[in-house]
Amino acid sequence: MKNLNNPQILLEVRNLKLGYEVDNKFKTIVSDLNFDLKEGEIACLLGPSGGGKTTVLRSIAGFEPVYEGSINVGGKCFSRKGEMVPPERRQIGMMFQDYALFPHLDIKKNVSFGLYKLPKSESKEITKDMLNLVGLSEYKDNYPHELSGGQQQRVALARALAPNPKLLLLDEPFSNLDVDTREKLALDVRKILKDQGMSAILVTHNQVEAFAFADKIGIINDGKLVQWGTPESFLQSTDEKIKSYIRKDVAQAYDR
Repeated sequence: MKNLNNPQILLEVRNLKLGYEVDNKFKTIVSDLNFDLKEGEIACLLGPSGGGKTTVLRSIAGFEPVYEGSINVGGKCFSRKGEMVPPERRQIGMMFQDYALFPHLDIKKNVSFGLYKLPKSESKEITKDMLNLVGLSEYKDNYPHELSGGQQQRVALARALAPNPKLLLLDEPFSNLDVDTREKLALDVRKILKDQGMSAILVTHNQVEAFAFADKIGIINDGKLVQWGTPESFLQSTDEKIKSYIRKDVAQAYDR
């Protein structure tokens, strides 16, 4: 549990430009991106598919190089042009759309997979705590194929939290689930993250999910950050573009 009496800025994204080379020409995916995330804060990058959201997430994780600007975590520069701290040294956890569990390992071994450097007794205790946290203790000896989609995603969350990361990145983790499971799991995951004081960034194109899940929302479209702010700031905005973008049923989802 982190001390959040006086939360500090954990993540700083400054003037970020991302893309790749094609035939000696640079193809821009994201440009001029700026935002901060405090300790214990949950943010969401919202927008249509292909807008650059996942590329931003991958760059924070250390899987994509930075062509301009910088990414700082905990006051340390993790990425800038020509320099990049490798993913395994960033203390950043990830949850994916497809769960990414190992089918040949039982649930407890999936959760403990990233704890191999710890003494066996400590790894075992952390694994037990994480399975308790996500409500799956009774399934510790089962295999992934024996669990539902929602349960598998809970295992993925337990595995991501087990090494006690500074930041958790969630890339459309609920999109493969049916509507009812998706909505319940999103709220359950938010509560778990809040109880743990964990900072997190969710990527989604689902507005209801974003407003129910996040403390801060950034709309990304065509590689640009259109707006960054609290859910309230979007719902109360007088900007006609924002008002026309936000669906009418979204306000019902924002009930805290």
